[in-house]
Amino acid sequence: MPPLVPRWPAWLFCWRAACIQGASVRQRMWVGPSRIPGLGGPRGAWGTSPLAPRGSCLASSRAPEVTLTPERYPVRRLPFSVVSEDDLAALEQVVPGRVITDPEELEAPNLDWLRTVRGSSKVLLRPRTTQEVAHILRYCHERNLAVNPQGGNTGMVGGSTPVFDEIILSTALMNQVLSFHDVSGVLVCQAGCVLEALSQYVEERGFIMPLDLGAKGSCHIGGNVATNAGGLRFLRYGSLRGTVLGLEVVLADGAVLNCLTSLRKDNTGYDLKQLFIGSEGTLGVITAVSILCPPKPSAVNVAFLGCPGFAEVLQTFRTCRAMLGEILSAFEFMDAECMKLVRLHLGLSCPVQESPFYVLIEMAGSGPGHDAEKLGCFLEQVLDSGLVTDGTLGSDERRIKMLWALRERITEALSRDGYVYKYDLSLPLDRLYDLVGDLRARLGPSAKHVVGYGHLGDGNLHLNVTAETFSASLLGALEPYVYEWTAGQRGSVSAEHGLGFKKKDVLGYSKPPEALQLMRQLKALLDPKGILNPYKMLPTHA
Repeated sequence: MPPLVPRWPAWLFCWRAACIQGASVRQRMWVGPSRIPGLGGPRGAWGTSPLAPRGSCLASSRAPEVTLTPERYPVRRLPFSVVSEDDLAALEQVVPGRVITDPEELEAPNLDWLRTVRGSSKVLLRPRTTQEVAHILRYCHERNLAVNPQGGNTGMVGGSTPVFDEIILSTALMNQVLSFHDVSGVLVCQAGCVLEALSQYVEERGFIMPLDLGAKGSCHIGGNVATNAGGLRFLRYGSLRGTVLGLEVVLADGAVLNCLTSLRKDNTGYDLKQLFIGSEGTLGVITAVSILCPPKPSAVNVAFLGCPGFAEVLQTFRTCRAMLGEILSAFEFMDAECMKLVRLHLGLSCPVQESPFYVLIEMAGSGPGHDAEKLGCFLEQVLDSGLVTDGTLGSDERRIKMLWALRERITEALSRDGYVYKYDLSLPLDRLYDLVGDLRARLGPSAKHVVGYGHLGDGNLHLNVTAETFSASLLGALEPYVYEWTAGQRGSVSAEHGLGFKKKDVLGYSKPPEALQLMRQLKALLDPKGILNPYKMLPTHA
């Protein structure tokens, strides 16, 4: 790695001087030599494209075949009907030319992108309209055929992949923007719109999507809503439960529930859309979404900083909130092991000196001069107090994307390190990283890597353990220990990934028996035959 010069105090001094002299925001950020030598090259300092969309399988061409889910996990097929030739003929009448039975085309949708679960579906349907979805579900309900709704298939817990031979209902062709209001910022679109495409659409009109994910190049907005995805802008814009204004949903029997309002205030009766946000396709299939988009910030800056310990990470966050206030958009952290993996597997280089922890802070506001002044005061404070030992800044789009790649591509790097045991936890901030150290001591050499990163501003830890291959003994050392530890801190066993297939049986660590019972009653009411995304979300035992 090339030497990182000049050291922080020199460029910070120059940066502050530039602010006083009234330089542009880009000049303020990059007075003096770049912190990353060679960044202006055709592929950047890190030698790879900064972002890679999350696909169904990144390494499928060279990886061994994934074990079928029922062969790895203790699950039995429920008494659903089996798809017949007559069924295929009937479905062909509903979506002509869009009934997929080719085994090669079915390989990817049967497999989660992490390569941990694999179904054996023989049929994939590609509707384009809500009415086609309604006809499909009405038919499947009458025939007792199980249905697996699927968007971009980018989930972490096996929620969008068949367990057995469920019919895959893909929303990929439901990708139309229905309307956008350039005063209110309300976007109405079909569920199959890719998040990144929506982001580009609204940004061209002066707005942004209220959520941003590492998988934005592949994930669908309907899947985001169905899993109540959190993501990188949660700290600033909050949950989808607040930004989603309305939904159109097809119920298990084919009935269409049209609650696709664009109103910000509607206090009439039960807020039914909340039933389907985070329901993971078990109560209905989301076909359209109305979502509130905030105005696009005119000034965006990203700081990537090194911290000597997790206590300093917490204090940096506290200082950040106090000094940056309304312009703070994201506060992410990662440990040194994460940085090692993105360097090893993706060829990305660390733009600051090696540190035990790193934080990425994004600031987004409407006044470049105002934002620059606040940022300068914050950086001076954390540097002088010893909370931060090194850092770099980015204000132009290319550099911002390259700094974000260090955080967004951690999941990709982990997937290339071997089999990954993934945990998505909500914990009190002061205990957020303790579990990582506990597991390193507990697992010892049986694990290749134990890493921790995530959304510090939301109290969300992504705990990941890698091994060469799946190991039942390693899983036994992890579970239920991780869930018991989390429950002991009154945390959540799923902060944003959902429960899907792989986490459904640990719901009881975060919810009381009365809540589980009510969830089962809601499922029985809305999907009495249980055909929608079976084997997911709700525990299989009492």
